[in-house]
Amino acid sequence: MGDVNQLLFVTSLSGSLQGPVLEVGSRDYGNTQDFRALFKGADYVGIDMQAGKGVDLVLDLTDDFESLEGRRFGTIICMSVLEHCRDPFRMARNIEALLAEGGNLVIGAPFVWELHGFPDDYWRFTPSGIRVLFPGLDFFFFFCAAFTGRKGDGAPLDGNLFCIKVSSKNPETRRLLGI
Repeated sequence: MGDVNQLLFVTSLSGSLQGPVLEVGSRDYGNTQDFRALFKGADYVGIDMQAGKGVDLVLDLTDDFESLEGRRFGTIICMSVLEHCRDPFRMARNIEALLAEGGNLVIGAPFVWELHGFPDDYWRFTPSGIRVLFPGLDFFFFFCAAFTGRKGDGAPLDGNLFCIKVSSKNPETRRLLGI
C-alpha cells in the first residue's frame, strides 16, 4: 500500500535498509506504490490478507501463523495498513517477532486522513501510540516525518507534530488534511 510521500520516505532510507524485506499490505489496488522496485535483487516477500498483484503470501498478521517458517526480516515495511487492522496490538507483536535483531521497521500510519478502504478503517495513530504498539523497538525521531496529502509536502517529526506548517485554502486539500 502506501502513498507517494511514503514511497519518497522509504526511498530516502533505502540505502541503509537491508534484506530480506517483508512488505505488510503489499496488494496492488491500482493506486498503491511499488516498494519492491526499491529493493531489486533482495529477498522480498509481500503479504496481504487477500491474494492479488504484489502478494506473495496471503497472511493475516492478527492470526496465529506458521507459514513464514521461522524467517526473520532485516526490513519490514508497513505503510497505511495499521488503520485497517482490527487488532493492531496483536499485529504489532507479530511484526516485532518477524523482525530480525538489528532490523528496521519502516512504518506509516495516518494521524489525520479521510475514512477509506478495505477491510474497514478503524484507527488513527500518534507517534506515542506507535511507540506503545511496538514496545520492544527503539524509534529514532531523526528518521521520522509527517506528510500531508500533497506530494513532497512534509516536515521532520520531532515531537512538535502540531507545529508543522501545513495549510491550504483549496477545499480538496483541506479535506485531505482533515481540516
